[in-house]
Amino acid sequence: MDVRTGTARSGELDIYYEDMGDPNDPAVLLIMGLGAQLLLWRKGFCEKLVDQGLRVIRYDNRDVGLSSKVTGRHAGMPLTQRMVRSFFGLKSPAPYTLEDMADDAAALLDHLKIDKAQIVGASMGGMIAQIFAARHAHRTKTLAVIFSSNNQPMLPPPAPRQLLALIKAPPPGASREEIIENSVRISKLIGSPRYPAPEDRIRADAIEGYDRAYYPAGIGRHFAAVLGSGSLLRYDRQITAPTVVIHGKADKLMRPSGGRAVARAIKGARLVLIDGMGHELPEQLWDEIVSELKVNFAESW
Repeated sequence: MDVRTGTARSGELDIYYEDMGDPNDPAVLLIMGLGAQLLLWRKGFCEKLVDQGLRVIRYDNRDVGLSSKVTGRHAGMPLTQRMVRSFFGLKSPAPYTLEDMADDAAALLDHLKIDKAQIVGASMGGMIAQIFAARHAHRTKTLAVIFSSNNQPMLPPPAPRQLLALIKAPPPGASREEIIENSVRISKLIGSPRYPAPEDRIRADAIEGYDRAYYPAGIGRHFAAVLGSGSLLRYDRQITAPTVVIHGKADKLMRPSGGRAVARAIKGARLVLIDGMGHELPEQLWDEIVSELKVNFAESW
């Protein structure tokens, strides 16, 4: 399948994207999560959407992959203090916010001359998608929020082991192999217990991600953006687009309570909980997830 690539300008930043399918077909914008490159929207998954008669755009958020890096900015408040504030739904200082990242998505659509799109976000990308659907309602045909949260006060926090594995980068000077092994370990920790991926595939994906763009500093700033944006309830209450919330029952990083909170907060949202699915999109579930997305997309057709 042909893939069109390019960069869109968002303020002073370049946002790298890949664009698949017929440009005349309805557009789907895929927004990935914390520290994650567009690669985690696997090409095979994207091709299944294209086969449904859709134009599929995946992109690297700022500070990750081939998009611009934001250097020299710091949160200015200790991490523990910011995490406590987040638990109570409060904002904290951050180098940039999820709102800024939602505006990056709008800038990408501007660049591609797409007026409206189906908006699909996973994990932190699901948070960005919620903000986009509220602030750019006229550009949102439908909304899909996958294994995410709205960070409302008092939600159960992530399991400590999974969270620490995600946000703690290997030490400075770690070798390529050590970094790849750490990525493999994280994938296993947050993965789907009922749908484990083969070890060689996990390692191949980790190698691909490292060789394409290893940039651990962006993970910290992404986490700061999540903590800095506070509760998203104010956005959820503004969303009018048809919404589906998809979440794995076995997700320990972003617990199912996060998905339930999003579905409760958005009027008319449909909640889909999947047995045995963790914090990933296992290939065995692609058809099921695409089917749920298609049902939601149809609300706008």
